[in-house]
Amino acid sequence: MSESIPQAQKNLADIIWERAPITSSELVKICQQKFDWKKSTTYTMLKRLEIRGIFSNDGGVINSILSKEEWEANESNRFVEENFQDSLPRFLTAFTRGRKLSQTELAKLKKLIEEQEG
Repeated sequence: MSESIPQAQKNLADIIWERAPITSSELVKICQQKFDWKKSTTYTMLKRLEIRGIFSNDGGVINSILSKEEWEANESNRFVEENFQDSLPRFLTAFTRGRKLSQTELAKLKKLIEEQEG
């Protein structure tokens, strides 16, 4: 995935992740109620997500190819690569500059580092 998805596609993705597998007709109804989208808008947005390799539409049944967690990991990696020369330490330095991490946040970061070491 080379670029972030627009908010409208993210909103659709969230609906699918919450309900997958979901039929395309059920998805159209939800999007009409929630976003006032026409059927063609829902199908256009869905097709774009399929092209990105996030979902599949097999015979009118939509399933996830990537879980929400996998997609978020990909997006996070892309962000660090593009904005911090693929350096997690540079990202963390920028992220924490001017703010104090809570004891809970520090403990979670330490645990993550320990898990990576082990």
